[in-house]
Amino acid sequence: MHKQNRIESTLLRRINERRLLEVIQQQGPSSRATLTRVSGLTAPTVSKAVDSLLKRGFVEELDPLEQTLGRPGRLVRMAADSAAVLGVVIDVQTCCVVAAGLDGHVSEQQTRRLATPKTYVELLDAIEQQCRDLLGGITGRVHGIGVSVPGLVNERLQEIVFCPNLHLLDKRNPARDLADRLGVDCVLVQETDALCLSERMYGDARGLHDFAMLDVTTGLGLGVMSGGQVLAGHSGMAGEVGHITVAPDGSRCGCGNRGCLETLATDMALVRMLADKLGRPVTPDEAAAMIGTRPGDFQHEIRTATEYLAIAIAAVINIFNPTTLFVHGVLLAGSDERFARVLERVKQRTLTASLADCTILATRSSKRQAAIAAIMHQLTNTWAPSIR
Repeated sequence: MHKQNRIESTLLRRINERRLLEVIQQQGPSSRATLTRVSGLTAPTVSKAVDSLLKRGFVEELDPLEQTLGRPGRLVRMAADSAAVLGVVIDVQTCCVVAAGLDGHVSEQQTRRLATPKTYVELLDAIEQQCRDLLGGITGRVHGIGVSVPGLVNERLQEIVFCPNLHLLDKRNPARDLADRLGVDCVLVQETDALCLSERMYGDARGLHDFAMLDVTTGLGLGVMSGGQVLAGHSGMAGEVGHITVAPDGSRCGCGNRGCLETLATDMALVRMLADKLGRPVTPDEAAAMIGTRPGDFQHEIRTATEYLAIAIAAVINIFNPTTLFVHGVLLAGSDERFARVLERVKQRTLTASLADCTILATRSSKRQAAIAAIMHQLTNTWAPSIR
């Protein structure tokens, strides 16, 4: 019984510490008095928890910017100078590696980009080199690396079982392989789930427990946050709405089928439509420039992508009934005018009652921020379970 009491006491202590981490992530640098008020914990509990988090290297203290009369309380923030994490984003055309403090702030100065290599070994070699370059400039403790990937990630098997748009990742786990090479803990996270975590940790979804994230950049991925947890399904592969067939005789998809929703409703789908119209390859940047300066020349292509993106959004709202749906994209979601047209079509495709309960927002979340959020989520989950 005495041993059981010790276990329960340790678990309760860690749950309190996790609660404080979440408050600091959402509130920013805070005094102990503020942490006590916001967390609902007692002052002695907050003091002990902060001391433990300081020893673990999760947080650090700093003096307040504005000095007041008397002895001002020091502020507690997520460790930014004394600790770091890395984020790795593997994508179809470009990969990037970013270093950040535990506050999650990402910068161009601490970002390294590279064209996605043609083979898996070349990919690992290139990412390892960029990781070592960033690690060499970090003086504090490195807590881990988040690896964001496209495709179907089977959590039970701990591998990418199938990646329709980047087959070199099939049956691979780059997080495990990078951990072996670098000697740093790495976590593998599907990119849309990582975007969910990022939006909840750093973006407009702070405080929301039920929302959805639709990524329409390359493929069409869906992440759903339900009750404060990412909806995973049996093996962690829930959310693959992009491979619902909507045009049986349509274009061949990377999954092998024809007419999948992601062949019509994504940024890359619109890029391919423009390339077919012009009879030559088109880059995403070229596509953005063309539809921005010459939209009249590509009305049919823009209208087609708009219609199918509206169908995708309507499907998510009708099935999952989220309070908020974030859409992550560039060509349609990245333009206020074009996204407004998408939302007009959504009104015609969605059940009225479900749409009335949902706010649809175009998010500016970045995948490199999402990779950082993935490792931060892993760190807090490893330290203590969520009480929600």
